[in-house]
Amino acid sequence: HALTADEAKAIATGEAEDRVAALNKAVATADDKTTAFIQALTDDAVKVTEDKVFVMKDRNGEVRGYDPVTDAELKVPDTAEDVVNNNLMRGALDAAKSMLTLMSSKDEAVRLEAANALLKDPDESRIPMVEKVLAGETNTAIKAKLELVRAASLLNSADAAKRIAAATALSESKNPDTKLLLNERLTDETDPAVKAALHKAITSIDGALVWGDRINAVFSGISLGSVLLLAALGLAITYGLMGVINMAHGELMMIGAYATYMMQGLFQRYLPESWFGGYLVAAIPVSFLASALVGAILERGVIRFLYGRPLETLLATWGISLMLQQLVRTLFGAQNVGVENPSWMSGGFTMLGNVALPWNRICIIIFAVLVLLAMGWLIGKTRLGLFVRGVTQNR
Repeated sequence: HALTADEAKAIATGEAEDRVAALNKAVATADDKTTAFIQALTDDAVKVTEDKVFVMKDRNGEVRGYDPVTDAELKVPDTAEDVVNNNLMRGALDAAKSMLTLMSSKDEAVRLEAANALLKDPDESRIPMVEKVLAGETNTAIKAKLELVRAASLLNSADAAKRIAAATALSESKNPDTKLLLNERLTDETDPAVKAALHKAITSIDGALVWGDRINAVFSGISLGSVLLLAALGLAITYGLMGVINMAHGELMMIGAYATYMMQGLFQRYLPESWFGGYLVAAIPVSFLASALVGAILERGVIRFLYGRPLETLLATWGISLMLQQLVRTLFGAQNVGVENPSWMSGGFTMLGNVALPWNRICIIIFAVLVLLAMGWLIGKTRLGLFVRGVTQNR
C-alpha cells in the first residue's frame, strides 16, 4: 500500500486526535514513502496549504518543497504554513516510528528497544498493528514485551473486563514504567472491580521492586567501596611501613587518572580507531608507574628527611598536594577532562526491571578485587612482602 495524498493531508492537518487516528491507520499498511513522511513530520520539515502538503528538503544547499507521494519538486506558495505538532502528536509520531522499526528491522536489539518505546506510550488504536507484529515475531523476549504493550493499550478500553485482564497481565511485569501506567489508570478509574485489580497489580510490582532497590543499594555500596578500598590500601601501607601521614595520597591517584587520560589521547590521535578499546588496558600499567614515579620523587626529595616527625610530614605532604593540584590545573586546565568508556565497558547487565548493573562498575569491582588479591600475595608470599611485614612490625 502506497501513501496517498489524502492520507498525507489527514496526517498533517486537522485536530490532533484525528491526525493521530489517520497516522495509526497509515502505519498499519505503511510503505517507504509513509516512513519518510513520518520522519519529515518529526523533523518539522512539512508545510501545508488548504489543498496541498509539502515536504521540505535540503538539496544542493537549497531548501525546496516536494510532494510526499511522488517526490516531485513543487513550488511552495508564500501562504504555506508550517505543520505544528503538539505533545500528543509527537508521541504518536515516535510510536509510529517504533512500530515501523518493529515491522522492518532485522536487528533484535533494535526491535526490543522499539517495543520498550511503545510500552511507554500505549494506545488502544495501535492494538491491530501490535497484533500484526506479534503474529510474525519469533524472538521470545520481544514477543513478551509486545504482549505487555497490548495489555497496556487495553488499560484505557471501554470494556471493564478488558481493563481487568490488562491489569492482571501487567502485574507480571516487574517494571517501574508499568507501575506508572497502572497508577495513571488508577487515577481515572471509577469501576470498583477494575480498581481492585489495579491495586493488586501495583502491590505485586511493588513487592518485586523492593528487592530491586535493595540490590541497587548493595551494588552501589560495593562499587563505591571498591574505589575507597584502593585508596585506603595505599594509605594503610604507607602509614604502616613508613609512619608517614601522606596528605598528597589523593593527588598521587589523580596523577594516575591523568595518565589514563593521556593514554586515551595517544590512542585517539596516533592509533587506528579499532584499537581504541584497548587504551584502558595499556593505561593500567602506565598510571601505576606514573603515580609510583611521583611518589618515589616525593619520598627521595622530601619525606626521607622528615622520618620520625609526623607533624612535619603531614604539613609537607599537604603543601605538595596543593602544588600538584596547581600543576595539573596549569597543564590540563581547571575544568574536568573526560575519560571515555571503551565499547566493551559500555552498557550493562539487566537483572530485574529496575536493576541494571553497568559494565564499567562491574569492571571496577573486579579490578579492585584483583588488586587486593595481588597485594595479599605480594605481602604474604614474597621476599619483598617479608621485608614489608618485618619493617611494619618493628622499624
